[in-house]
Amino acid sequence: MEEELTIQMVAERTGISAHTLRYYERIGLLDSVERASNGHRRYTERDLEWLTFLMCLRSTGMPIRQMKQYMDLKKKGAGTEQERLDLLLLHRKHVLDHMHELENNLHKIEKKIRLYTTLTTDGGGSAIESQVELTEQPMQEISRA
Repeated sequence: MEEELTIQMVAERTGISAHTLRYYERIGLLDSVERASNGHRRYTERDLEWLTFLMCLRSTGMPIRQMKQYMDLKKKGAGTEQERLDLLLLHRKHVLDHMHELENNLHKIEKKIRLYTTLTTDGGGSAIESQVELTEQPMQEISRA
């Protein structure tokens, strides 16, 4: 028998608040969550896996509207795989574009760090800079994956 988890247990394990869990269920991002005889929600490991995927989408910037669109396609089942793939490919492109933007901004910040390090220490470096590894090409390995 699969372990049933309370909303508090799921909130602790995922970092998603109970309020957000109820919201996700209400708007259809979660399949109907089973209920105990007392009416309290009981989540399964499968629900946790889905929530982990939702968290991945949210933390990479996917809007709730697109997450809902993905879930609606998932609920329709077979025959929607291409549409789901297209949504994920588009999202992946947005994530990679954002990573590239962050990489460019990081290079600008590092340039300023080098400038201020030179100005404040006559090129000798500082304790703070020695703790921060300045990156030359931080995203190339990720982009190739």
